[in-house]
Amino acid sequence: MSATLPIDKVAARRPLIRRRSAIPGFSLTMGITLAILSLIVLIPLSAVAVKAADQSFAEFLKAAFNERALTAYRLSFGAALIAGIVNAVFGALTAWALVRYRFPLKSLVNGIIDLPFALPTAVAGIALATLYAPNGWIGALFAPAGIKIAYTPLGVIVALTFIGLPFVVRTLEPVMRDLSSDVEEAAASLGATRLDTIVRVILPALAPAWLTGFALAFARAVGEYGSVIFIAGNMPYKSEIAPLLIIIELEQYDYAGAATIAVVMLAVSFLMLFVINAVQAWSRRFS
Repeated sequence: MSATLPIDKVAARRPLIRRRSAIPGFSLTMGITLAILSLIVLIPLSAVAVKAADQSFAEFLKAAFNERALTAYRLSFGAALIAGIVNAVFGALTAWALVRYRFPLKSLVNGIIDLPFALPTAVAGIALATLYAPNGWIGALFAPAGIKIAYTPLGVIVALTFIGLPFVVRTLEPVMRDLSSDVEEAAASLGATRLDTIVRVILPALAPAWLTGFALAFARAVGEYGSVIFIAGNMPYKSEIAPLLIIIELEQYDYAGAATIAVVMLAVSFLMLFVINAVQAWSRRFS
């Protein structure tokens, strides 16, 4: 008489070697992933760090934290942060309008959102500089008030906002589509005001995707070069971004100095993205 084993013990006796699948398994896919990641990301970044380590610690500090480099860091990260916040606000409004409402030329507006993805950055920079110059169509409107946009740090923010908007919009769109309007109607039927519905129902559901879009826009803006150099003015200690300073160091054959600035930017970017991802993971626990 054979005893019947409990279901949990039968499930525990699964074979250690599973039947091979027709689709490549874990070992092959992980090996390909690590190989591509190493060739494209890890090895180049390691080479930059090794090049920066060729100099002494005192030389590293001098190249990384001189006054010109600190000014470039402040402009690059500060402008990227401001542009990311602007894109987070107006990108969310744009995504909401595209998902929730019907209006004329909606397809055209939807296509224009992706324009920064397809447009070469140099072309975007020339176009922005032409529009926001003191004699440009938009810059001429602000010139009488003494507001100069092109060839100032404000122009850098404009360029970074332009290239970062699609990241927020395209990240939020799928989440907004999945967020049924029945949820809003249920909140209204329970007596919630529109503000309560936005704060307690909509924003918690959008928070992880919203932070992801902000992180993508911020990361894209920190390393942007092509669209910025045409509208920034590139004046040392005023409107010179860190990527441009790296190019200047390379043109002067100071490869260790260029690598040093790149390592500092890489470290700060990793730190800020780590904080953003930590906040994103925390928000998922309560969404």
